[in-house]
Amino acid sequence: MGENVEDFKLIFEKEGVYLHTNAKRSNQETSIPGFVRIVERAGVPALEWSPLEDEGRSAPAVLYTKKDDEAGEEEANFDPGYEPDWAVISNVKKDSNHVSVRNSGQWAFSLPLSELYSLRRSRFSLGRNFLVLTSKGGHPLPPLHFHRGGTRELLRALHRYIVLEQSPVDGRLFLACLRDPNAAAQPFDKLQFLDDGGSDIVMRFIQDPYATTFGGFSKVTNFFRATLRPPETPVPRGSQPSQCDDEPEFELITCGVELGPRPGVTRGKPLDKWEDFLDSEGRVMDQEKIKELVFRGGIVPSLRKEVWKFLLGFYPWNSTAKERESILQDKTNEYFRMKVQWKSVSEEQEMRNSLLRGYRNLIERDVNRTDRHNTFFSGNDNPGLALLHDVLMTYCMYNFDLGYVQGMSDLLAPILFVTQNEVVSFWCLTGFMDLVHQNFEESQEAMKKQLYQLSVLLKALDPELFDFLDSQDSGSLCFCFRWLLIWFKREFSFEDILTLWEVLWTRLPCDNFHLLIACSILESQRGELIGSDHDFNTILKHINELTMKLDLQGILCEAEAIYQQLLCCKELPLKVQQVLGLYDPSSSEESSPGSQSGEAQHRLDQSEAAAASSHVPSRH
Repeated sequence: MGENVEDFKLIFEKEGVYLHTNAKRSNQETSIPGFVRIVERAGVPALEWSPLEDEGRSAPAVLYTKKDDEAGEEEANFDPGYEPDWAVISNVKKDSNHVSVRNSGQWAFSLPLSELYSLRRSRFSLGRNFLVLTSKGGHPLPPLHFHRGGTRELLRALHRYIVLEQSPVDGRLFLACLRDPNAAAQPFDKLQFLDDGGSDIVMRFIQDPYATTFGGFSKVTNFFRATLRPPETPVPRGSQPSQCDDEPEFELITCGVELGPRPGVTRGKPLDKWEDFLDSEGRVMDQEKIKELVFRGGIVPSLRKEVWKFLLGFYPWNSTAKERESILQDKTNEYFRMKVQWKSVSEEQEMRNSLLRGYRNLIERDVNRTDRHNTFFSGNDNPGLALLHDVLMTYCMYNFDLGYVQGMSDLLAPILFVTQNEVVSFWCLTGFMDLVHQNFEESQEAMKKQLYQLSVLLKALDPELFDFLDSQDSGSLCFCFRWLLIWFKREFSFEDILTLWEVLWTRLPCDNFHLLIACSILESQRGELIGSDHDFNTILKHINELTMKLDLQGILCEAEAIYQQLLCCKELPLKVQQVLGLYDPSSSEESSPGSQSGEAQHRLDQSEAAAASSHVPSRH
């Protein structure tokens, strides 16, 4: 490239560092292997990444970015599914003379360390080896994934040039500034930034299946099982559940448990009357009956706006009409007090608030690609998009600890569409987040637990299907991650999601009914999977291609039938009981559905009655 060799010095180099792009709708790869380097050019240190094809070049080209007129069309139509911050990156804008358009087709970048503003760990992952770099212009570069480790080595090399300070309000964010050669050295070991543990393979498995290879791992499923192992659950003395100890601490259950026949289930009519359930003061007289009707058939569109307020906790079920007027006023005042907090922050203030600026950038990107096919959010300068943005920004004020995490815009959009009201949609979102907020926490413990619980259920329901998936390195069910994270938002049509979510909000027949829905979907595909030549990659591809092809009513019927089938099993394994909420660890009685009392026994009685009325032959 005509560069004077004497002006170039290689300080650090690491191979096996993958750059993640947003090229899912083209023929380009979404994950490109390459090298990360720290170099000095004429004494100026820079951090660079170049693809393997550019090996040997002394200066990589810089990051490709679309022209503005090209970018708008793709952003409007781009449907990334659930994509964490490090897997989908919007177009990186030119924010300095150092990051600009590249040539010929291979992604690469060169960023002088004087232009580096921050480093951020991945929020969504089961490992921690993604780094997202942000320049001083506030724009993130494509994330770097260290498939072979090396993050600590990179940071140690950077340490000679820059100082990293952990943000006091965001443990994932480290702010960078050039080192003062006259200042005392910062001990590197105190950074505690990242490690190169083997858990990054899980991240690759979930988000980068097509570029991932598992050479050197003799049994990948064992690795995932160790990673996804749930917390220890003590087994009471005297309780002897039926289980198989095929691997320590990962007892997936059941050898030879007979579940009995699976009953036939039909859906009911949607809730189409509301005033009939209110007394003279406007108080709901029978909330359990309403929940039962919603669970059986959903809600007619004209009533959703009102009933959702109760299902999501905006109004208490026992409130009167007069009390609800006061509640609405109070919640409106509280909402706008929080909204004015972020609206009143000046640009100058925001430049010194990296957390708020990061949330705003992320929200703006996500809003521009959330449900744009829906007329409520389509087109440019749409007021629906403005409301989506403002509600999400206000949620950051409401919940500083969590802030905004990608996927939350997917949860808000249907609520905003139904309520058509900024204040109501905000408080309904907070009610929804009360149910699923743990899905979005950085530790991902809740997601690990749900994937484990799903494997427990599938192993009990269909051991043959589970064994097939396990034999193809898919027993961790990580391809269901997106399903569970945002409650199937990307798997069904927008209208179907309205029905599905209101069914799930009833919390009937159990809190984990969404896991039974996942089982129903997986079992619906057993004929396509078992006996096929599907391997790990093609299983993932097949599952991803189910989007918008699923019959919601059929899935709901089968999920309820699964629940009834499990309840009627007199020797239901302990771990399955725990998933279904049928086992009380404080009870000393022998653990079986027949010994349960209260709500669990009531559910069992109802299910047995339903099962007695109509049966279909069981596969087991």
